[in-house]
Amino acid sequence: MSRAPSSSGSDRLPGATRTLLCVTWLVATLEGFDLAIYGATLPVLLQTPSLGMDRSEAGTIGSLVGVGMLIGAALAGAIIHRVGPRRLLIGSIAVFTVGMLVSTFAYSAEAFGFGRLVVGLGLGVVLPTLNAYVADLSAPQRRSRHIGLMMSGYAIGALAAPLLGAALLPEVSFRWLYLIGVVIPLVALPLVFRLPESPFHLRLIGRGAEAAEIETRYDLPSSHVANEQAGRLFGLGPLLTRRLAPTTLLFWAMSFCGLLLVFGISAWLPSIMQAAGYSLGSALLQTAAMWLGVFVGVIAAGPVADRFGPRIVVVTAFLTGTVSLVLMSLQPPTFLLFLLMFVSGFGFIGSQILANAYILSVYDPENRSSGLAWALSVGRLGAIAGPTLGAFVLDHANGVDGNFYSFAIVGLLGALTAVLVPRRESRIDPVQGDAMPATRLADAQNHSRR
Repeated sequence: MSRAPSSSGSDRLPGATRTLLCVTWLVATLEGFDLAIYGATLPVLLQTPSLGMDRSEAGTIGSLVGVGMLIGAALAGAIIHRVGPRRLLIGSIAVFTVGMLVSTFAYSAEAFGFGRLVVGLGLGVVLPTLNAYVADLSAPQRRSRHIGLMMSGYAIGALAAPLLGAALLPEVSFRWLYLIGVVIPLVALPLVFRLPESPFHLRLIGRGAEAAEIETRYDLPSSHVANEQAGRLFGLGPLLTRRLAPTTLLFWAMSFCGLLLVFGISAWLPSIMQAAGYSLGSALLQTAAMWLGVFVGVIAAGPVADRFGPRIVVVTAFLTGTVSLVLMSLQPPTFLLFLLMFVSGFGFIGSQILANAYILSVYDPENRSSGLAWALSVGRLGAIAGPTLGAFVLDHANGVDGNFYSFAIVGLLGALTAVLVPRRESRIDPVQGDAMPATRLADAQNHSRR
């Protein structure tokens, strides 16, 4: 008989869940720091003789992270059902730590670019795996807020990068900042080893008793494996069936827009603001205000998404980022600029974080992890295009307005794709507590009558 989550004390999280959120929050912090440190140090990297970078090469190196993340996300989508999200997390943390080590001691642009490529490979596996792992270990009615809480760590890590840069650069070598991304994972890895495997994965590989024990500890409804072919065609086949293909393609387009904004703006915002006449310290503090907006926004938006659905929150985030970018192009007073940076952080970076929760809420549990991984893999084309677009516009546009407008258009397109995702008529699966399509609901009801 399936077990429903307890209703008593529903506002109090089990201790195991709090531990899960703390550890995954730390991992997300590492991811945010490793991503944002490039943009925070880019003005100094361009002036480091041993690296010999120009803006074009810097844009290419920024895109290499996106290339690595494309490969990593595709790898996660292909093997997550085979090896399990916990083991993937451990391996991917080790990979991006090695990449940060290479970047720390690189003395040529080529070596530095290779390090960033390896960082991207590890981060590409981490992001979809971490989101799917937290979703698997969260009660359905708390899934969006738990993902938002966990990904607030991403914002804190990314916030730390420009703050450290503003405090230390250029007097201290950029290499010390990259070394932080090597040391902290040594603390995180032993903690991840202590976490359990996803109960859905355990049932998939026939370890149902162990899965049931974990579900009890985390106060979860019993998971149910309805699709034994979830790994077919590396997890891609079920996503491109007639029923799911329109949703899948729109999620790919939405992730393309979201990741183009994340990578394009995080890589070039300090340089764009310097080109607008601000000092390096001011530009980095403005970037920090943006990441603070991400932190506040994703925490506040999680409960709203659980209550009203993530679609409306994602659309609002994209539109907020678009409007903020247009207003920033008008060269507002400094205090208003910092406020717009704060708001826009929720818009053009928080939108992608919330889009991940949106994707996880739409797909069936057996397609959830591979669906997010493949959306992020295809979306990495946007991560590759973002830094290159920023470099091109900064080099060729008259003034910095072109950068704001080009990214604002992408934000508008992201909102449009989120609106167009088909609405799926669903009900709560009495077995697993997740949203299930109407066709599967009818099958379950007919089975229960028999």
